[in-house]
Amino acid sequence: MNNPDAVGDASEYQDSVTIQRLLHQVRTVAVVGLSANVLRPSNFVGFYLQRHGYRIVPVNPREAEILGETSYPSLTAIPFPIDIVDVFRAPDAVPGIAREAVEVGAGALWLQFGVISPDGAAIAAQGGLDVVMDRCMKIEHARHLGRMHWLGFNTGQITARRGSVN
Repeated sequence: MNNPDAVGDASEYQDSVTIQRLLHQVRTVAVVGLSANVLRPSNFVGFYLQRHGYRIVPVNPREAEILGETSYPSLTAIPFPIDIVDVFRAPDAVPGIAREAVEVGAGALWLQFGVISPDGAAIAAQGGLDVVMDRCMKIEHARHLGRMHWLGFNTGQITARRGSVN
């Protein structure tokens, strides 16, 4: 899944302002490729996001239920609006997923680490969706809204020293 040569293609889809806006505004996240296996990264990310108030919608045709939520075979089978489509699939599956995301009127397409698809990103962007590529939604949430920012992970400095109070 990781293609280090393609990382340059992803940089235009890693805008911090877009990421923060999405994390603040969305509530419903369809996770394509969400696994019922608790040892899989998709399950951990889904569990984390669920614990932080997001509605997780599993998209996995092999499962009936994941994380206590009904699993759907495709995005088009989901009977309610979707804010973000978070993708844990191989890059070659992304263009089809992006077309479905546009078709259902999702607000954004989020491609996890190593899921780099310029074609899928272009389809989503042309369809009016925000696109984030090669970023983990859980890590970005923790960095911008969770406890990681308390520890200095988003400041460029990590220190135990407190600044002086003026």
